[in-house]
Amino acid sequence: MSGIMEANAQWVNDTWEKVDRKLRKVCIRSRDKLPYTSVNGVHINKKDPVAYWWTNGFWCGMMWLMYLGTNHEEYKTTALRSEELLDKTLENFKKLHHDVGFIWKLSGVANYRITGNKASCNKALYTASTLFSRFNIDGGYIRAWNGGNEEGGNRARTIIDTMMNLSLLYWASEEIGDDRFAKVAKKHADMALRDHIRPDGSVNHIVGHDEKTGQMLLSYAGQGYSETSSWSRGVSWAIYGMALSYIHTKEKRYLDGAILAADHFIKESKKTGYLPVVDFYAPQEPVYYDSTAGMCAACGLIEIAKLLGGDRGEYYLAEALKLLKAADEHFCNYSDDEDALVLMGTEKYPQNEQELTGVHIPIIYGDFFFVEALSKLKGNDFLIW
Repeated sequence: MSGIMEANAQWVNDTWEKVDRKLRKVCIRSRDKLPYTSVNGVHINKKDPVAYWWTNGFWCGMMWLMYLGTNHEEYKTTALRSEELLDKTLENFKKLHHDVGFIWKLSGVANYRITGNKASCNKALYTASTLFSRFNIDGGYIRAWNGGNEEGGNRARTIIDTMMNLSLLYWASEEIGDDRFAKVAKKHADMALRDHIRPDGSVNHIVGHDEKTGQMLLSYAGQGYSETSSWSRGVSWAIYGMALSYIHTKEKRYLDGAILAADHFIKESKKTGYLPVVDFYAPQEPVYYDSTAGMCAACGLIEIAKLLGGDRGEYYLAEALKLLKAADEHFCNYSDDEDALVLMGTEKYPQNEQELTGVHIPIIYGDFFFVEALSKLKGNDFLIW
């Protein structure tokens, strides 16, 4: 055990126990839901009519991680039920999108790897094929969204979030022994290194491309403050997504990209006591936090720490723990009266009053990444991505 881990082992174990105590109850009462956020302490269900919603795999993935960490059968039962609800996403090919990795890597692939369920494997390979089919051969990128087929519309746009979905393609190549899926993933990751991650480690959330050449034409603010600002969750997608591409390919440029984004995230998060704001380059007032950015970044930092080892690894591990401990102290709710675990997430930087409804709310992927980070720190070597 490293010195950092030895010093923090008690906190990790105590926090895991609090999470387990809470989620053993929540996993039963939210079993027939695909949770997104909570209102008055109760999970809001994204099951109908939008099972295609991009966050719908996180609940299932969290249940599998809790099952692996506790052997408590109720978590497994809920994970299996969640995948049944996600089967609805397979009914209409046209509604599938680039976020199928978020949905099916955390559900069907996890189920297959843990239980050997061949039906889950087939479903995940089907969705991997749909993600593969979104690749623009001329431009060298995976198209993010459906619709907008006019010249320069959605068909020519990429987003940094897709980096986290590439692991579905890496897995598919490994599973069927066909490197085409991984080659597409690497082409997209190379584009993200070039067009999404800036020299200072901040990111462009949305990039518009020339469809024929792949050249970056412009960037969009997306969920950040502006097109030139630094959306914190986008940086966290870059940290973890690039680290995952390195893990799956062992190609150093991806680890370098992960470290570049990580250093930026750490530098900016220190300014607010390791409670990341929605956008690092936004005006200082009003203050809008996003707990989900810190939780995702922490998972990426833990993986970087493992990859680097030694003193450098200890540094990134210590920074991950600072993010997790700050969230534990300021953002977490372990009460039985609240279905959500990590509060103070924010969907996007609000540009108007209507968008304030998505500010400082619990969001399911904040819970997932907090649990995933604790699972890693407890020594669980099952990389769900």
